[in-house]
Amino acid sequence: MELTLLVVLVIVLALFFDFTNGFHDTANAMATPIATGALKPKVAVTIAAILNLVGAFLSTEVARTISGGIIKEGDGGILITPELIFAGLLGAIVWNMITWLLGLPSSSSHALFGGLIGATIVGFGVYAIDFSVVLSKVVLPAVLAPLTAGLIAYTATKLAYAITRRYDGKPDGRDGFRYGQIFSSSLVALAHGTNDAQKTMGVITLLLISVGLQPVGSGPEFWVVTVCAIAIALGTYVGGWRIIKTLGTGLTDIKPAQGFAAETSTAATILASTHLGFALSTTQVASGSVIGSGMGRRGSKVRWGTAGRIGVGWLLTLPSAGIVGALAAFVATFGVVGIVIDTIVGGAVIGGIFLWSRRSEVDASNVVSEVASSGRAVKIKKNPKPKKKVAP
Repeated sequence: MELTLLVVLVIVLALFFDFTNGFHDTANAMATPIATGALKPKVAVTIAAILNLVGAFLSTEVARTISGGIIKEGDGGILITPELIFAGLLGAIVWNMITWLLGLPSSSSHALFGGLIGATIVGFGVYAIDFSVVLSKVVLPAVLAPLTAGLIAYTATKLAYAITRRYDGKPDGRDGFRYGQIFSSSLVALAHGTNDAQKTMGVITLLLISVGLQPVGSGPEFWVVTVCAIAIALGTYVGGWRIIKTLGTGLTDIKPAQGFAAETSTAATILASTHLGFALSTTQVASGSVIGSGMGRRGSKVRWGTAGRIGVGWLLTLPSAGIVGALAAFVATFGVVGIVIDTIVGGAVIGGIFLWSRRSEVDASNVVSEVASSGRAVKIKKNPKPKKKVAP
C-alpha cells in the first residue's frame, strides 16, 4: 500500500477515534447540570462542544507525552510504523464501541493507550515501551486523580451544605448553586478539551514522526491541533445525545450543591493534570467527583457493588484494548492484505455495533455512561429535618 494513502487512512482513523472520544465524554461535563435542571440538554451539549473546541488549543503537554513518551523512539529506541499506529487505533475504537454497546464503564484514553501498547509489543517487543512513563503519567494518575477529585468534591460538598445549613428544611433553598453549575460545568468542558483532544494530536504527531514528516521530539502542528479540536467538538455535539438520554435515572438524586462541587473538583483536577502532562481519564475523574459529592451530603449511602463494577471496567480497558490492538497488529504484519483485512473486519464490527444499537432500546441496560453509573453508586436519602431546640 502506498505510504501516502496509508498515512491518510491512519489520520482519518485517528480523527474518528477523536470523534468517539467526544461521543463518550459529553456526559462528563454536562451530566450533573442536566440532571439538576441547571441547563437544558440541547444548550448543555452545545456549550460542551464549543468549549471542547476552545480547550483543545490551550495546551499540548499531553500530546507530547503520547508522541514522544510512552513508546521509546529515536536514538536507542525504535521507529514505530504507520501500520502499528493504525492497528492501535483500531483496537481502541473497537473496544470503545463494544463497551458503549454493553454499557461497560470504560475510558477512551486508556483504550487508546492499550491499543498502541499492544500493537507496539507485537511489532517490536516489550522493550519498545517506556514503562516508567506509562507508570508515572498514565497508571498513577488513573489511580490518584479520581481519589483526589473525590476527596475535593467531598470536602466542597460538606462545606457547601455547612454554609447553607439554614436551608435544610427548604427543598429549593439551594437553587443558587444551579447558576453556579453553568460556570462549573463549562469549566469541565473546557478542561476536557485541554486533555482528551491532546491524545489524538499526539497520535497524529507520532504518525508524522514515524514517516519522517516531523523531527523526533517535536509537538503537534497547528493544522493537527485544529482538525482534532473540530473532531472532538463534533463528537461531543452529535454523539452526546444518546448518552444524555440515559442520565435521567443515573443522576436524578444529585442536587445543585453537589453538582457544583463535583464539577469544580473535576475541572481543577483535569486542568492540573494537563499542566503536568498527565494523560488521565476524564471519565474516571468525573466519576470520582460524583461519588465524592454524594458521600459529602448527609443521608447518603454508597452502593459499593456498583462502585466496584465501575472499578472493574476501568481495570479491564487498557489490557483489553491492548489485546485487540495486538491482534490487529498481527494481521497488519501481512502487509497490504493485512491492512485491508483489518479495515474490513474493523469496519464491519463498528458498523454492526452501530446498527445493533439502533435496534435496541436506549436505556441503562445497554448504554450507560460512566458518570451515570457513579451517580447510582451513591444512594441519597432526604435530608433529615433539623432538630428543634428545646426551650430551657
